[in-house]
Amino acid sequence: MEKPKIGIILSGCGYLDGSEIHEAVLTMLAVDKAGAEMIIMAPDIPQKHVVNHLTGNESAGESRNVLLESARIARGAIKPIKDVSAGTLDALLLPGGYGAAKNLCDFAFKGTGMSVLPEVEKIIREMHSQGKPIGFICIAPVIAAKTLGDGKIKLTIGDDPETAKAINEMGGVHVNCLTDGCVIDREHKVVSTPAYMLGPNIAKVSAGIEKLVKTVIGMI
Repeated sequence: MEKPKIGIILSGCGYLDGSEIHEAVLTMLAVDKAGAEMIIMAPDIPQKHVVNHLTGNESAGESRNVLLESARIARGAIKPIKDVSAGTLDALLLPGGYGAAKNLCDFAFKGTGMSVLPEVEKIIREMHSQGKPIGFICIAPVIAAKTLGDGKIKLTIGDDPETAKAINEMGGVHVNCLTDGCVIDREHKVVSTPAYMLGPNIAKVSAGIEKLVKTVIGMI
């Protein structure tokens, strides 16, 4: 039996300006443990900015590329999103980190007036239209709300009131959820988990992500 092919969209390397590394690696681990094949991808674009993860301050004048930074996490086994067709995937996963809200979309800067990177929006819409399951982790559910919100899809980012309100305003339906759980919208085949939107530790984040990945793969 052929392994299911699971797309994973990364947004850089480091939670303040790219993918949350724990979330990305835990997602990859859960996919591998489930016996599925990973197709890791990222947009080939400059990061919105670079943050010093020791101080938390922006590194003025420094620039990095989202695809090249994401390749660090993927150990080089990564493709530009534009080179991946939804037709070749069985499911799609989006880990969080501020990169999801800065590089894959601009929610971190514009809130509900956000836009989603066209190539990210395209693959999400195509997966959804083909009835294929999608998992959104941490802050990534805001992308689901903006892209698929007209379907009133159930989503979670945990219990942060402002972000939950934004999801509802963009057309999603926010549901509070603990870190080690996930919210499942079976009608739309969308699953989400809070991860480090809540924390508080890697063990609980891992439990939530593993539940999400198992649920998504179970919907294929």
